[in-house]
Amino acid sequence: MRPRFSLTDALPPTVAGFVAVLVGYTGAAIIVVKAFEAAGASPSVVGSWMTVLGWSMAASTLALSLTYRQPILTAWSTPGAALLVVGLHGHSLGEAVAAFMLCGVLTLICGLTGAFARLMAHVPRSLASAMLAGVLLEFGLDAFTTGQHDGWIMAAALTAWLLGRRLIPRYAVLAMLVAGTVAAFFDGQLGAVGFHGVMATPKAVTPVFSVSALLGIGLPLFVVTMASQNAPGVAMLENAGYRPPVSMALVVTGAMTLLLAPVGGFVICLAAITAGICLTDEAHEDPKRRYLATVFASLAYAVAGVFGGSIVTGLQALPDALIAMLAGLALLPAIATSLASAMNTADERDAATLTFLVTGSGLHIAGIGAPFWGLVVGALALWIWRSPRRSGAIGRLALRRTQR
Repeated sequence: MRPRFSLTDALPPTVAGFVAVLVGYTGAAIIVVKAFEAAGASPSVVGSWMTVLGWSMAASTLALSLTYRQPILTAWSTPGAALLVVGLHGHSLGEAVAAFMLCGVLTLICGLTGAFARLMAHVPRSLASAMLAGVLLEFGLDAFTTGQHDGWIMAAALTAWLLGRRLIPRYAVLAMLVAGTVAAFFDGQLGAVGFHGVMATPKAVTPVFSVSALLGIGLPLFVVTMASQNAPGVAMLENAGYRPPVSMALVVTGAMTLLLAPVGGFVICLAAITAGICLTDEAHEDPKRRYLATVFASLAYAVAGVFGGSIVTGLQALPDALIAMLAGLALLPAIATSLASAMNTADERDAATLTFLVTGSGLHIAGIGAPFWGLVVGALALWIWRSPRRSGAIGRLALRRTQR
């Protein structure tokens, strides 16, 4: 006989779902907004696109969770958004949309063919992680360089985050936001916020296909999202004892990204960090009922979509120092994990370091951004150094030239 559903039974997954969405928004929404602005999106377009993103994540999370009765949480690609902030400069909004669509197509193909594991096997994890670390480097540095002229705000936010990581790790970013906002208020640097709950009309942008945008943005966006979001998201579900429908999850998120890219669909993928909030005993003591946490998270996403414009306005009211601290410190675990993964394999360490340096340099060649060239240089170094026969032949060739 199926147990009756009660209010006390609903409270833990409700709290877990809403906290997961809240932490995701406070830690990453500003990065997504910056990514859209880097492509030249106007405030009205940014607001409408944030609305579409909220609805997209709500629909995909609800569909997957109810269909498979598993706590499957989808999200936007935070590392992908960080990549866009760096890589979209010099590209139009239409080119950005085309890059989103390419990422959706490749994700959909991986889902339909079941080729995800085989495809990722051809990209050394050390190089993908090094590329991600190089992309995130700017945010980590900005957390301190931007805030050096607003010492009180920086001190309040940093102190709250440090204590939060020690006492309430799940809410450390939220504690940093509250403390920084209070400090900004007393320092007179908190702008006026106009809240509005009117649903924004989706604003479509015609895609513009260019080789430089597709190679320099679309491909790195796909690799970063697969390596740093989808792969950890799957591993997190498996570690919690579930057998996630990997291919179907990629089909749903890839198709949604492809179809909704012109109206702000950006990149929908499996959640990684925030998914963990819905996978513990705090979400529900019965693992078979933890999917209720992601069902409630989908409702929170829908509400966030309705207030998409207000969320953007609220973020813009915060001082730059606090925004930089939020983005940089919220990404610290991703930076640390990426660096650790990049340096984990001894014979790939030098190639990974090259990838990290090239990506972090902001290099642009032929209109193609640094993340792509970081992967190219790292892969080339690995190809030359890994094969004894090849390196030996190169050494003999160099020796003959010196003897002439």
